Amino acid sequence: MENEFLDKAQLDEKKAAEEKKEKKKKRKTKKPKSNKPNAFVQILNGDFLTREFIINNLSFIFFVMLLLTLIVGKGYYGKQLSNEVLTTQKELDEITSDYFESKAKLEELTRRTELIERLESTGLKETVNPTKVIRIEKKEQ
Repeated sequence: MENEFLDKAQLDEKKAAEEKKEKKKKRKTKKPKSNKPNAFVQILNGDFLTREFIINNLSFIFFVMLLLTLIVGKGYYGKQLSNEVLTTQKELDEITSDYFESKAKLEELTRRTELIERLESTGLKETVNPTKVIRIEKKEQ
């Protein structure tokens, strides 16, 4: 009976009835509000840890946590190294200043006038004649 003759009015009625059925289906298939708590509450409760996704990727999560721990440790190590460099630089500066101070004292004590005054009591005097250099030429045999 599929090949029946239908009037235009009957055809419009069938279309309207089909549209009503589709609307009812759409109304029924609307997504009801889920009673799941939001993500923040799940994190506080710890419910997100029981999901399959978390359990399947647990090794990756531990790896990421290890990397984060290493990054934090590297930061502390870098800070420690910079503190050690600063203390070593301060020590070097102190030693350098001691060296320059000692060098200045030595130069002051070994000045020609100072030496002459200190050696007068022993009877040594400064020579008036300039020094002469004696060079001996070796004969090649």
